[in-house]
Order: sequence, then C-alpha cells, then structure tokens
Amino acid sequence: MSSIFDWLRFFGLLSLLIGTPIVNREVLAEGKKQKLTIQQLDQNTSRICPQDLPAAIEEIINRPEFKRSRWGIEIQTLERGDSLYSLNGDKFFTPASSAKLLTTAAVLSELGADYRITTPIYGVGNPPHLTSLRIKGQGDPTISTKDLKDIVHQLQDQGIRRIEKLIIDDSYFEPPTINPTWEWLDVHSYFATAVNSTILNQNTVTLTLLPQQLGQPVKFHWSDAIAARQWQVVNRGITGASDIPYNVEIDGVLGQPILQIRGELAVNEPPDIWDLAIVDPAHYFLESLRWQLAKADIAVTRGIVVHQPDKNKLETELMTIIASSMQHILAEINQESNNLYTEAIAKVLAIKLNTKSSTEAINQSLNKLGINSEEYVLVDASGLSRQNLITPQTLVKTLRLMSRSSQAKSYRDSLAIAGVNGTLKTRFKNTSVERNLWGKTGTLTGVGTLSGYIYPSKYSALTFSILLNNSEVSNREIRQVIDEITIILNHLDKC
Repeated sequence: MSSIFDWLRFFGLLSLLIGTPIVNREVLAEGKKQKLTIQQLDQNTSRICPQDLPAAIEEIINRPEFKRSRWGIEIQTLERGDSLYSLNGDKFFTPASSAKLLTTAAVLSELGADYRITTPIYGVGNPPHLTSLRIKGQGDPTISTKDLKDIVHQLQDQGIRRIEKLIIDDSYFEPPTINPTWEWLDVHSYFATAVNSTILNQNTVTLTLLPQQLGQPVKFHWSDAIAARQWQVVNRGITGASDIPYNVEIDGVLGQPILQIRGELAVNEPPDIWDLAIVDPAHYFLESLRWQLAKADIAVTRGIVVHQPDKNKLETELMTIIASSMQHILAEINQESNNLYTEAIAKVLAIKLNTKSSTEAINQSLNKLGINSEEYVLVDASGLSRQNLITPQTLVKTLRLMSRSSQAKSYRDSLAIAGVNGTLKTRFKNTSVERNLWGKTGTLTGVGTLSGYIYPSKYSALTFSILLNNSEVSNREIRQVIDEITIILNHLDKC
C-alpha cells in the first residue's frame, strides 16, 4: 500500500465484506490537511451509520479555523421527522438567503404555481391620437425592454401615431424605499435595488471598466444610456501595471446618486463588470418607453410618473402584459437567489392578503401552514438584512411541511439542483450528491447556509439545514466545509 488512500480503500472494502461500517475520520482529517476536493472526499468516504453521524460532522466543524464561529445544524428524516443530528437547532441564526424558503413557501401556498402578475395598459382617445396612455404597474419583476418593444408594436398595429400624455402609474405599491436594515454599502448594487410597481430590466444596469495605458484613468461604459443618466460617476480608477492584485472598488455616496470608482485595474485585466441599481426605476421605465416610441415615430407630448391612482373614467384597456407563471418566478428566486423578485412577490402577496407589510403577509400565510411567527424574525423577504433570524429547525420544518402540501412538487422544483443549475450549478459536480440534492443556499460576509432535501441511495430521504454565522474565513472556504458535511449525509446507510 503506497498511500493513506490505498489503506482507506482497503479498509472500506473490508468493512463491506465483514458488514462493519466505518466513519472515515482519517479521510476527513487528510482532507483538511491536503485540501482534498469534494470529489476526492466523496470517493474516499465509506458508508456512515446514523450513530456515527455526530462524530463525523463534529470532525469537520471543530476545526481550528471555526473555533470562533457559530454552527446551527438540523438533520431529520423527511417522511417521519426523526432527528438524526441537531446542534443549536432551536437557536436563532442569520439565515441570509435561506430566508427565501419561508417567503416562497408563503407565496406558493397562497397564490399557487400558476398565478400570473398582469400589467394592464389603458388608453383614452381614438387612433391615430391618444389623449393618454397609462401603464398600470402591478409589481411584475420580469418586464424587460422586449416587453416595451411589444407595447410599441401593438400600438403601431392599432394605428396610434401620437400620445398626448404618457403615464407610468407606479401607485400599486407604496413609494419605493430601500429597506432601512440593509447595509448602505450594498444599496448601489444590483442585489439591493429598490422595489417599485413598474419594474424594468430588474431595475439594474451594467457598468463595465476597461484598462487603458499604464497610469491613465480606467475607461468605463454603461449598458444602458438612459439608466446611465441617473448616475454621476467620479472616476478615480487608474490603470496599473500588469498582474497587480485586483483592488478596484465602486462605492455610493450616502443619499446622492453618485458613484465613486477607486483603485487600480491591471493593464492586462479583462473587462471588469459591475451590475448596479437604477436610481429612479419608475422614471427609467418612463424614459425607456418614450425612447422606444420615438424610434417607432410615435410622438409623445409629455410623460409623467404618478404615485397615486390616476384612473380616467374614459379609459379602455388596450393591452396587457402577462408575466411568466409564479412557478417560473419562484425558480428564479430559489435557484438564482434573486432578491428583487423575492421582495416584489412578497409585496404582491401583501396586496392580495390586504396586510400592511410584506413580512406581515408572510407571517399570516406561514401561520396557516403551521409555522408560528415566534419561530423566526423577518424584517425583509429576501434575507439580505442581517436582522433576520431563523432557527435551523424552522427551516427544516418549512421544508417538511411543504413536502406534504399540495404544492410539494412545485416547491421542490423551485430549488437549485446540485451540480445542475442555479447557485448549486458548480457545486457537487462529479460526486454522488450531483442531481441528488434540491436546496437553497445563502451567503453574506461571514455567513454561509445550505438547506434542502437530499436523497441518500442507502438511507431514507432527509431534510436538513446547515447555517454558519460569525465566520472569519472566506465564502469559498465556507462553501467547501458545508459541502463536506453534505457529502457525509449522502453516505448515510441503514446499519
């Protein structure tokens, strides 16, 4: 035998022959020392008996680099809810985007997978002139420039050549505001944009930085000239020498539409892409539609945004934008962890349930499902706030209750599949977990989470939640250690 892995394979084979399962603590220790890949750990891990599961997990979470961190883990059988392992399972943790599991469970339970958000468009007047055209936003987060072009084409087909007043009705939700519990450094980024009634292109715009000659300011360009006009850019970025460490930063200025570019971009660096929030989404919708109308030679005398209902009794409905099904929207939320989609549908839920806030609507729906509001604290719908608190047991309970509901398949199908799609697309590739885990990830600085369903080949299906808080290691290292625990779960055996 030439290596520790030869010995481990020998003992693994011996355990199968004599029927004695082993927990490969040596593999786990060796994995830490040599930084084995998840694929290598999976290949060298033997079957795990339920009674050995705690020791196998604690071999991982008790490593020195996590001595100041806080773990919350809950593992139960999916069918009966038998607890196989619980560490701080009833304690509160910052869940990051695992909070989306609660939001999507609430929305799916109330609205169903086939529900579609509509955006009606009303007109006053007769072709070729309209006195007014009103787009009544109702929180559809999927509207894109393509939809604006479709509106224009339909107006052309109806013979419309002139619009006296173009109205963007942004009154369905309360006036858009940034959640006050979100971190200021986040709110200029695409994942923390404001949510309003008339959303276009996910209220985001792309800024690309390009190096120039050594010592020259970096060059930048926007993906959308209309959105670009809402930002003032202070460019202090400099083109640096080849292969210098990346250190570019883009920050917002508190309360002002100003972006500051700082740092050095290596002269041989590829384009540096930043997705940023649009400052005033409703006016961006207005100006974008005006531009499309102008290109089609449909004249607009004036355009306005209204935040109070502006219905005219003479209006007739000319057309309607119909969103993708709620199933599609939930998949974008749980697979891609889209914060804007989450906050938007939570607001839609609040309208449907006639509650004062999104979180109140979520609470009301989850209570009917069997989850008491004392089991969690939500201050937003997406999990971006660090003031959200959820126990691992509550996340597992949500997953189990949804697995028994009439929406069980739709809920599970909304989750990312290991090694296949979403935030799990590149995780667990070429392992036994690939295509065998449906889950939701969560990431903030110092926070990493994974919750979902896993189906060991030799054991009952499991539902689990792994939450790590207060960590000082990188997000990549957090993902690695959570994946190691997940590999162990997939090797459970009835012994």
